[in-house]
Amino acid sequence: MSELDLNPATRLPHYVSPAPFDPQSIEEMTPAQERFYRASQWRMMWWRLRRHRVAVASGAILLAAYVAILFCEMLAPYALDTRNTDFIYAPPQQLHLFDRGHLVWPYVYGTDYKLDMSQLRRVYTPDPNKRQPLRFFCSGDPYSYWGLIPGDFHLACPAKGGQLFLLGTDRLGRDMLSRIIYGARISLTVGLIGVAVSFTLGIVVGGIAGYYGGWTDILIQRAIEVIQSFPHLPLWMALSAILPVTWSPILVYFGITIILGTIEWTHLARAVRSKLLALREEDFCTAAVLMGASPTRIIGRHLLPSFMSHLIASATLMIPGMILGETALSFLGLGLRAPITSWGVLLNEAQNISVVALYPWLMAPVVPVIVTVLAFNFFGDGLRDAADPYH
Repeated sequence: MSELDLNPATRLPHYVSPAPFDPQSIEEMTPAQERFYRASQWRMMWWRLRRHRVAVASGAILLAAYVAILFCEMLAPYALDTRNTDFIYAPPQQLHLFDRGHLVWPYVYGTDYKLDMSQLRRVYTPDPNKRQPLRFFCSGDPYSYWGLIPGDFHLACPAKGGQLFLLGTDRLGRDMLSRIIYGARISLTVGLIGVAVSFTLGIVVGGIAGYYGGWTDILIQRAIEVIQSFPHLPLWMALSAILPVTWSPILVYFGITIILGTIEWTHLARAVRSKLLALREEDFCTAAVLMGASPTRIIGRHLLPSFMSHLIASATLMIPGMILGETALSFLGLGLRAPITSWGVLLNEAQNISVVALYPWLMAPVVPVIVTVLAFNFFGDGLRDAADPYH
């Protein structure tokens, strides 16, 4: 013991609180702590996801895209098959918002064209004297909303007797912007339906392999390895070529969707199998078996909910693969075919390099494909990090 401790003049005074002792005050939590400890798994997952700003922004983009496909007819300036025969391969028109430094009503310039006999193509020239203001919330080309309700309401329309080709036109004079908006309905829903098929197969087959094990697991794993040994694109092409040419566009659409879903389920099945192999030995699973629960109930009510958040994140990362698969098949002429319109079908017209060199705006459908795939990847990464309890 030091001399400072022995000297009463340098010893610190000992303080005892005169307040009565309350044993409950030690265990009391602040409202923030109580909210955290009582939160469900999904709420904590949402809190972690909100901190991932890139994932939140990507989710907002995807939400806007899927809401937009519900109203394609209203968002598109023209109907799907409207042809402007006087404006074949017309270049994109520039949208003007300012005039002499002042903000004005949005307008575009009308265009004049002449035939270039040396290159055998039309040359379009904007005419500043033909100012064509846009119309909003207007009546335009008639359409049938989802093939059921007739209407002619559009968010934006060209001026009376004018044109509005913000992304140019194709070889038949059809507006590219309108066709891209219509194509989003097919391309985006292919991913959702394909993942639903793949999700169901992956959970069922992976659940059986992981829960029962033994020879059942061995046979399923060998079958998965055989499927994964085939290159996906040639396998997609071979299966798509089997579809009868006489099928209607709707049947072809569902056929392509099922083909995409029945090939992409193997990775999800292995993820489900590995999780079930680890969880089936836990105490809660053993207790359910001793209480007489059936294997279906144990898998569906006890095992799958334990890692459902991981399954949702995995499914989100599978959707861009489905979209790219449909786009590739349609681009090669083995997927969806006209009159169905998808991003891949639109890109099919840009196969000729000479056409792309003369009319580069035909490659415009590539932009929504890239944006959608990146948004799904960023959103899936954010979901996967949010679903990880150890992250």
